[in-house]
Amino acid sequence: MSEVVDVLVYVLAAVAFFALIMVSIGLHEVGHLVPAKLFGVKVTQFFTGFGRTLWSTRRGETEYGVKAIPLGGFVRMVGMFPPARDGSVRSSSSGIVQSLADSAREAEHEDITPADDGRLFYQKPVWQKVVVMAAGPVMNLLLAFLILLAVTGLHGVLRPQLVVSAVSECVLTAQEAQQRACTAADPPTPAAAMGLREGDRLVSFNGVPLRDWDQMSGLIRANRDRSAIVVVERDGVEQTLPSTSTVVNGVADQWNPSRTVEAGFLGVSPTYEQVRGGPVTVLADMGDMTVRSLHALARFPVNVWYTAVNLVTGVDRDRNGPISIVGASRVAGEIATTPVLTPGEKVATWFTLLGSVNLFVAIFNFVPLLPLDGGHIAGALWEGLRRGLARLLGRRDPGHVDTARLLPVAYVVGGFIAVSGVVLILADLIDPIRLLG
Repeated sequence: MSEVVDVLVYVLAAVAFFALIMVSIGLHEVGHLVPAKLFGVKVTQFFTGFGRTLWSTRRGETEYGVKAIPLGGFVRMVGMFPPARDGSVRSSSSGIVQSLADSAREAEHEDITPADDGRLFYQKPVWQKVVVMAAGPVMNLLLAFLILLAVTGLHGVLRPQLVVSAVSECVLTAQEAQQRACTAADPPTPAAAMGLREGDRLVSFNGVPLRDWDQMSGLIRANRDRSAIVVVERDGVEQTLPSTSTVVNGVADQWNPSRTVEAGFLGVSPTYEQVRGGPVTVLADMGDMTVRSLHALARFPVNVWYTAVNLVTGVDRDRNGPISIVGASRVAGEIATTPVLTPGEKVATWFTLLGSVNLFVAIFNFVPLLPLDGGHIAGALWEGLRRGLARLLGRRDPGHVDTARLLPVAYVVGGFIAVSGVVLILADLIDPIRLLG
C-alpha cells in the first residue's frame, strides 16, 4: 500500500511542478503583455503553449488562449520588424538574408492597417522596447526572488559552518573518494597531520580571519602545496595547530562539478546548519546561482552534445549535466518521495527547485540572441546607441535597426533550442538523472 501512495505522491508532485512552471511561463508572457498594452503596442495574440489551439477567446483586438503543446508561450506584437530602407515592405536588393527579412515583413504587414501608425513595436522609443522585452524575464526574476525568499525566511537554507564535522584520513582525489576507502599506502591529509578534530571551530587560515566556509575553501584551494597555519577554537580556547602544508589534489571544479581540477587540499569537511535569512541574503544567493548558471550556459551546447552521444552509446549520464522541464519535474517527484528528507525539507527543497528554474529561465532569456528576449533588447540598445552617436556627431539619423535581417540567427538559435529540448526530454525519459539516489 505504501508503494502505491509513494507512486501517487511522486506523480502528483511532478505534475504540480510542471503545472507551476507553465504558470511561470504564462506570467513571463504577461510580463511582456502588460507594458506592451500600456505603451499602446498593438497585440493580436497571447497564448500559452504551441501548436494546435485548444481554447481561445477574444478581448478587443487581442486573442487569448491555450495551445496543445505546453512547452512555452508567446505574445504577438505587431510591427516587430521595421520596413526596408526605402520605406517599403520588400527591399529592392536581393540575397537569402534579405529575402527572409522581406518575407517576415510581408507576413506582419497583413495585420497592419493605416490606423496602427504609431502603435507598431518598432516605432516605439528605445526605452519602451527595452522595457517590454525585459519585463518577461524580469517577471521570472521576481518569481524566483519571492519563492526563494519564502523558503529562506520561513524554513531556512542549509549552509556550511566553520565547525569541523569530519577530517579525511588520507589524500584521495574526488573521483577516488567515491570509489574506495583509505589504505595504509595512502598519505595522511594535512588536516589529519596537523591534528584537526571534529568540533573544532576554524578561526583563521595563514593569518586571515575567517568569515565563512566559502572563504575558507577558497583560501585552501589557492594555497596549493604551500605552508598552512590554522588557528582553531577548541573547548572554548583558541590554539594554533602545528604547521603543515596543504597538498595539490584533484578536487571538483566549483563551477563545473563534473570536472576535476588541481587545487589546494586540506581534508576537512564543515558542519551544516539551517539558517534563515531575508531579502539581502536571498539576493546574494541569487547572485551566486546566476554566476553558476552563466557557467552552465557557456557549457550548454557541449553538454547537450555529450548527453546525445551518451544516450546513443549507453554511457552513464552526467548527473551534473543539463535537464529538461520533464527532468526537473521528475526530480520534483523524487524530492516529494525520498525518505532522506523530512516533510519540511521536502517542501523547502521542492520550492527551491521551482525558484531555481525560474531564475534560469530569466537568465536564459537575457542571452542577447534572437529569438530570445535578449536579442530584441540588444537590437533596441544598438538602435539607441547608433541614433545617440549620430545626434552627438551631427550626422543623419540612421533610422531603425532592421532586426529582420537577423532572422537567420534566430532560425539557427531557435532550431538549436528545439533540438536540445528534444534530446534532453528523451534523455530524461530514457535515462533520468536521480539527484537523491
